Amino acid sequence: MHACESSLRSIERQVPGCARCPRLGAFLAESRALRADYWNKPVPGFGDRAPWLAIVGLAPGMHGANRSGRPFYMDASGEWLYGELGRRGWWDGERLRGVYILNAVKCVPPGNRPTADEQARCRPWLEQELAALSEARVVLALGQIAWAAVLRCFAQQPLARFPFRHGARVTPAGRPSLLASYHPSRQNTNTGVLTRAMWRAVFSRAARLAGS
Repeated sequence: MHACESSLRSIERQVPGCARCPRLGAFLAESRALRADYWNKPVPGFGDRAPWLAIVGLAPGMHGANRSGRPFYMDASGEWLYGELGRRGWWDGERLRGVYILNAVKCVPPGNRPTADEQARCRPWLEQELAALSEARVVLALGQIAWAAVLRCFAQQPLARFPFRHGARVTPAGRPSLLASYHPSRQNTNTGVLTRAMWRAVFSRAARLAGS
């Protein structure tokens, strides 16, 4: 087994046992009491362990990743993400090909809003994951919080030098290209902030940047 794949497997095993954030742990306990059939634990990344593309979201959705134990899976945002990956032949309904999906924050947060402290406590997981994804040539950050989290992991500061906008790109020395997209949340997709054309274009651009 490749050393990076071994590291990623180890991280995937460790993440569900994380208890760094008391507020998020209490919220998960409440969810377990209400939804015993849900995953209700911190959610590890999922996908090809030697990907060309890493996709970073904000945090698990209550009825998506927190339900399934897989980032973006089973909710409206996931329909956009996995639907597009499937359209391109990168997802066959069971496995991802060339793609790994993860979140900047591993636990579902109340109101989908992790605090700054919670984001900071979770960042070491993201740093380890990005380091283990050594073959990734492009990182696609979905939303401003994911964008900022990856910039911090890549030591690209101050953040004001790299403002978030759909289609923004940063090329850190010795790191994968970082590309930004609006998050495929219902708030963005239902209002036209993020359209299908914009969404498809950002994946096409990622593929071009990676030479895939």
